[in-house]
Amino acid sequence: MMWNILKRLTAWQKPIGLAGVLLGLTLVAGAGAVYVQASDHDDGETDIKGRNLNLTDLYVFRERDQNPNAAAGNLVFIMNTNPRSLARQQYYFSTRAQYEFKVTQVADVDDAPTGVADVTLRFQFQPPDQNNQQTFTVTALKNGQTFTGQGQTTPITNTPEVNTVSLGGTNLKVFAGLREDPFFFDVEQYFRVRAGALDIGPAVGFRDPSTAVDFAAGYNVNAIAVQVPISFLQGSSQASTFDVWETISVPAAGGKFNQVERLARPAINEGLIVTNDLLNTLNSVGPDFEAAALAGQQPAANAAAPIVNEATQTLLAIGNSDDRADALLGAFLPDVMRIDTTGPSGYANALNAQGSPVRGRLLKDDVVDITLSVLTNGTITTDNVSYDGTPGNPAQGHQPLVPAFPYLAPPN
Repeated sequence: MMWNILKRLTAWQKPIGLAGVLLGLTLVAGAGAVYVQASDHDDGETDIKGRNLNLTDLYVFRERDQNPNAAAGNLVFIMNTNPRSLARQQYYFSTRAQYEFKVTQVADVDDAPTGVADVTLRFQFQPPDQNNQQTFTVTALKNGQTFTGQGQTTPITNTPEVNTVSLGGTNLKVFAGLREDPFFFDVEQYFRVRAGALDIGPAVGFRDPSTAVDFAAGYNVNAIAVQVPISFLQGSSQASTFDVWETISVPAAGGKFNQVERLARPAINEGLIVTNDLLNTLNSVGPDFEAAALAGQQPAANAAAPIVNEATQTLLAIGNSDDRADALLGAFLPDVMRIDTTGPSGYANALNAQGSPVRGRLLKDDVVDITLSVLTNGTITTDNVSYDGTPGNPAQGHQPLVPAFPYLAPPN
């Protein structure tokens, strides 16, 4: 595993280094017009945002890379919400919110993300019935057309109920309900490590594998999993690469919806942004705003400046040079989960010319180790936790994934 990470890191560092000068020029021209946004669990707390309005992670992969027996030609999207849901406790999706996957068709794997969605899959939930099930409506917005279908959630005590939803003549499989949180990270110790690096706490390192704590172990999340044919996402295009991100929006004045959460790549905003107000700002905008900021367009560039500064200071504090910090921000932004469907899925299995990961994310990918290695320039390579856990350490370890869609382990 470590060898694979090192190989990925080596591959990652090369394009960043080559692209660094160009990215640095872009950043100077854009007057620091970049900022970071990605995975969370607990970012952007507010007094009125419930946990079922909090995203935790996004997974995007070719189904055959998770299940060799699956039919070719399908992608799986998984949106997890409601972090730290307790074992044997039934939790529900918000009945006010719109949960959305947004997808852009990408002509070339090296193209800069536009952050403009070509396809949107929207989920809205009704109140639970006496069986603890919620009826949900799936709406696909695609090429100026709207298609809808319905399904039902799975209660915590039941086996997964996989709904077949027909949208415009294409069948999608959909699961919605509680599953074990597959994410793993000694996040508690990370915040101590980061505080030490920023000189706002004692200098410490990560804990030994025998004592490291996986903060997500034993908890559940509310998951929305979709099996979607690539042909459905292509429409009339020939795209084989897609940018994916997820959002949650709630009702606002005038019949509109305000976006309160956004997420694509894992463990970036939690790792680099310290100020809660800045995290909330990131959650309210889209990757199209980031694209405008990168291009130096106003008002995006000025609005992004404080966030860029904070992310840069964190990157410098954990051992990066100015040029490398700029290159990293350029590689991770705009924040989308890009998947090139012509090769095997896996976070950082392949990088494009900007040094951005382009093969989506599988459920057991050790995204924290990969991200730590990259962001610290190899100074920190692991937090010493894994999906399967360290033998003899009860504070780590997850249940085995199931062999068929939706693949997530049963709820605790």
